[in-house]
Amino acid sequence: MMDTTNQLIFGSIQAVLLFILAPIIIGIIRKTKAILQSRRGASVIQPYYELAKLFNKGQVVSNQASWIFKVTPFVSMTCTIVATTMIPVFIDISFDFLGNFLVFVYLMAMFRFFMTLSALDTGSSFGGMGSSREVMISAILEPTVFLCLLVVSIMAKSSYFSGIAEGIQSQLSTLLHPSMYMAFLAFFIVMLGENARYPFDNPTTHLELTMVHEAMILEYSGKALGMMECASWTKLTCFLALLANLFFPFGIATVVSWDAIVIGLLAFIGKMIALAIAVALVESSMSKFRLFKLPFIVSISFTLAFLAAIVAII
Repeated sequence: MMDTTNQLIFGSIQAVLLFILAPIIIGIIRKTKAILQSRRGASVIQPYYELAKLFNKGQVVSNQASWIFKVTPFVSMTCTIVATTMIPVFIDISFDFLGNFLVFVYLMAMFRFFMTLSALDTGSSFGGMGSSREVMISAILEPTVFLCLLVVSIMAKSSYFSGIAEGIQSQLSTLLHPSMYMAFLAFFIVMLGENARYPFDNPTTHLELTMVHEAMILEYSGKALGMMECASWTKLTCFLALLANLFFPFGIATVVSWDAIVIGLLAFIGKMIALAIAVALVESSMSKFRLFKLPFIVSISFTLAFLAAIVAII
């Protein structure tokens, strides 16, 4: 057991690390896609410059906007900040007192809830279109996220992320269980949907017929847009961290020592880079699906997660 001091210190460091890594994960995905498309592409640190530019700009707020529009960037950042403190990164320590995986699912639901409300708040037709599409897609995404996390919780006999990572790492036979592979594939699919990636959404488009996430933040500018982008990038990093450290918890330090921490940090960075490249490969190998075909993709992931839960219980 880790004492309270170590929990506060390493929990805070890991949360800050996820925020720091979020823009460079986006940069790696963009750079990999550019290389696969025979382009030079921007530097992997370009997202840092984008955030700096947005936070140095003023913002324009619609006359129709209420307090919901203004408070949503702060709610989004708060949700991601709390989520980052719950995830073990390079050492098996997190703020377990904040809650288990159910709290994480509700935090992501609150993020989406306020974002859809803010998009409707300005009365923009684009915001309403994006909100309706987001709600339709998320109707099956959220139960799938819950089922995937339930599977690893059952396998590790713990509902806390640090306990799940420790339980799976201590029982290597668990990694050979078929439910883990089905849950991993289902969680990878919903990760793409939760973070507006291909084939669910094009994160760089502003075309009326294709945008979902971008339509909901189209009215934001300046510092508010910077906060929304930072929250969205950190959300993607959180999902990738869960994929890396819940389904493949190799290298995570279980004791407070320099050797274990360095190995854990290198292992985490390696897994995150591999997952970022995998996301880029998926996005480069397929186009965005038609809107009314998206529920079929999400249904496949839900079915995989449901079967994984049944197999895990049996």
